[in-house]
Amino acid sequence: MTETQGELASLSKYIFRAPRWYTSVALSLVVAALAGIAAFDSLYVLEDAWQGVFFIGIPTVVASLATTPVDRFFGGQLSYNRSSLLATACEVVVVVVLVLAGVIATLSETLGQNFVFDALIAALALVFAIRFLVVLAVSRNSLLVAAVPAGIQTATGGILLFVYSGTMNFLTEGGPIVSAYLSRPSRAPPEIQYAFTPEDFALLAFMTALYGAVAYGFVAIVDRPWKRSLGVSVLDFIRGFIGHIAEGTRELEDFFEQIGEEAVVPVTVLSFRRTGDETEKARVVLPMIHPGPMGEIGGGNLPQRIAETSSGLAFPPHATAGHDFNLVTEREVDTLIEAAERAYENIEYSDRATASVRVQEGEAKLLGQSFGDDAFLVSTYAPEFADDVEYAVGLSAAAEARVEGMDDVLLADAHNCNNGLDGDDLGHVYPGSERSFQMIQAAGAAARDLRDADEHDLRLGTAWDRTTWRPADGIGPLGVRVAVLEAGDERTAYVLVDGNNMEPGLREEILDALDGVDHAEVMTTDTHIVNTVESSNQVGAAIDWAELTGLVADLTADAVDDLEPVEAGMASERAEVTVFGNDRTETLASHANAVIAMGGAVAGLAVLATVTISVLIFFLT
Repeated sequence: MTETQGELASLSKYIFRAPRWYTSVALSLVVAALAGIAAFDSLYVLEDAWQGVFFIGIPTVVASLATTPVDRFFGGQLSYNRSSLLATACEVVVVVVLVLAGVIATLSETLGQNFVFDALIAALALVFAIRFLVVLAVSRNSLLVAAVPAGIQTATGGILLFVYSGTMNFLTEGGPIVSAYLSRPSRAPPEIQYAFTPEDFALLAFMTALYGAVAYGFVAIVDRPWKRSLGVSVLDFIRGFIGHIAEGTRELEDFFEQIGEEAVVPVTVLSFRRTGDETEKARVVLPMIHPGPMGEIGGGNLPQRIAETSSGLAFPPHATAGHDFNLVTEREVDTLIEAAERAYENIEYSDRATASVRVQEGEAKLLGQSFGDDAFLVSTYAPEFADDVEYAVGLSAAAEARVEGMDDVLLADAHNCNNGLDGDDLGHVYPGSERSFQMIQAAGAAARDLRDADEHDLRLGTAWDRTTWRPADGIGPLGVRVAVLEAGDERTAYVLVDGNNMEPGLREEILDALDGVDHAEVMTTDTHIVNTVESSNQVGAAIDWAELTGLVADLTADAVDDLEPVEAGMASERAEVTVFGNDRTETLASHANAVIAMGGAVAGLAVLATVTISVLIFFLT
C-alpha cells in the first residue's frame, strides 16, 4: 500500500453500518419528541412531545417509508435502511438549524420569530439538497427523476405547514371540506398558527430549486476529473462504497469492473500427499493476486475461498502483488481456483527434498526448500517495515531463481512486519528500488544453495486452530496454521496466520518461542476480511501477543507429533483475470483524496454563496 492509498484507507474509521430502517424511524421519533418539548409550550409535556412527533417526526417517517418505493419505481436502488437513515439525518439537520435560529433570535434585539420561520424554510430547502445528492449517488437517475424521491421529506413538511399554519385562510374562506382537511390552524401549536403566507411557500419552492441546483453544480465540478482520467463518475464510486459498507452489497464490484484491465497471472500449487494411501495432507496455493481491496469485495476473501477447495490442509500465503492486482469481482476467484485445480492435476511427486536454507541480501531475507527441481521460497524484510511487493518484483525474483537451476518457483511474501499507516514510507517494494534488487539477489542466492544441497527423505506434520478471534481482532476464519517439514535431521516450521500483516516485533517473539525446529518463518495471508471497517488492523494490534505466541508454540509441537512420510510436488498454471490494472489503484486513491481535499473547499464556497443569497432573499422579501 502506498502513502496515497494509505491516506484514503485511513478514512474508513468514519464508516459504520446502516442501522435497520425501524431503528432509524424510532430514533427520529425520539428526536422529534425532544424537539417538540423544547420548542412548544402547551399545558402538558406529553402534548408538546406529541406535537413535535407530528410536525417534525411525521415528515421523517413519510420520507423513510415512501422514498424507497418511489425511487425503485423509477429504477433506483435506495433501500429502506438507507432511506430511513437519510431521513433521520435530515431531521436532525432541521432541528439543529431551528435551535440555532431560536438562540440567535432570543439574543438579538432586531430578529424575532419571523427569523426562525425563515430558518425553517432554509432548512427544508437544505434537506432537499442533501437528499438530492444521496439519491443521485445511489440510484444514478436523471435530475428530474431523482428530484421526486428527494423532495418527499421537504414536500411533506411543507404540506403540514400549509394545512396547520392557517395559510388556506389567506387564499379562501372555503366550506366545511376546506376547513376539515386543508385549513386546521386551531389544531396547531400557537408557535406556527398564521405564521406562513402564500409568499413563504413560493419562497420555499424557489429556495429548494436554488439549493438543489447548487448541490448538482458541486457534484458536476468534483466529477470532471474522474470522468476525464478514469471514464467513470465519482457518484458510481460513492454509491458502491456506501452500498458495500452500509449493507454489504456488490455495487462496488460493478464500479471496479468498469475501470478494470485484463491480466495473466501465474497460479502455483505445492502439494504434499501421504506415501501410504496417497491422500493429500497439505496444499500451498499461491495465485499472484493481491487479496483486496476490502471485506469480501473482489479477492478480499481469497484465502478462505482457496482453503475451501483443498482436500488437504490449505496454506494460502500472500503473493508478491500489490493493490493494482486486486480482483475486480469475486467471480474472478473462481477462475483462479480452476487454474489451481489444473495445476494440482499436473503435479509429479517425489519423496525427496532438501533441508531449508536461509539467505540474506541487505534487508531482504529468504527461507527456502526445494522438492526436486522446484523451490518454495518465503521472503521477509523483518524487522524492517514492509508492505506489499510489486508484481514485477516478484516475477523478477522468481525468474532469477529459475536462472539458477529451479523449475517451478513458489515465492511467498511473508508480509509479517509493518507499522500500519504511520509515517511517510509505508514499506512498498517497487521495481527499481534497492529493496527490489535485494529480493532478486536473495532469490538467486537461495536457488544456488538449494541446487547444491543434498536431498533427504521428507516428512510433514500439520496443525491448525480456528481460534476464538474474529476479523475485528485482526484474525480471519482460517485462524492459525502450522506445517513442519522434516528433511534429514532438520525441521522447518512454516506458520501461517490469517491476517493482514503483523505488528513490528511480534514475528521475532513468535520465532523465539518455537521449540523442536531448526528454522521457521511466520507468514500472514493478507486477507482483507479484517479490513472492512479498520483500514489498518494488523495481527497483534488487537490481541494479546502472549496468547498468540503460546498458540503457535502449541500448534508447532502438535505438528511435530504429526510428522509422517510424504511426497511433494509443484506445478503452475496461468489464469486470465480482470484486475484493477496498472496504476489504477493509485489513480483512484489520488482522485478520491483530491475530492476530499478540494471538495471541502468547493463545498465551503458553495455553502457561503448559498447562505449569502438566502440572506439577501429573506431581507428583500
